[in-house]
Amino acid sequence: MIPYRKEKIQNAIVFFAREHRKKTRKPLYQTYLYKYLAFLDFISLREIGRPSLGLVYRAMFRGPVPIEIYEKKEDTPLYRFVKDERGEIIVAQNKPNMDFFSSYEMDLMNRLIEIYATTWMTTDVMSDASHEDIAAWRRTYCQNPNTIIDYTLEFDGNLLLKRENELTYPEEVYLTLKAMAS
Repeated sequence: MIPYRKEKIQNAIVFFAREHRKKTRKPLYQTYLYKYLAFLDFISLREIGRPSLGLVYRAMFRGPVPIEIYEKKEDTPLYRFVKDERGEIIVAQNKPNMDFFSSYEMDLMNRLIEIYATTWMTTDVMSDASHEDIAAWRRTYCQNPNTIIDYTLEFDGNLLLKRENELTYPEEVYLTLKAMAS
């Protein structure tokens, strides 16, 4: 279980909305947001054994989509969803509270902004990057498009069949957290 999960998710959203706009001088469209959140969760999972936000993702054509946000776009005191002529954008209304994030998570979020918040970045390029980088999306989409992505699929091989001495540290952490949640 992620402490203060709802607040953490909301602060991640407003962080990406503010920083993306600051760096690109363009609004954060929902497709960009979904990619930032997916990268945050799946890179964190691979590197330290747990997703940062623990969102539930669906393996859709354009990549992983956090269904909790996609299906229920709620305005908060931190941000709101606004439709414009090109789609739906996220408008920051306040500053994020970064106390909800570890230094690792803040570094990763800033790294994602450095990589993807550029004036030439398109949603197609970012979607392609998520397809390439997120193995769990690829494995799910190839087998069962539009179904829920199992975080376990981000790791190589079958984690449940690996012997203890074959597990990487992130795999051990993930399996431990998964067992505790059961």
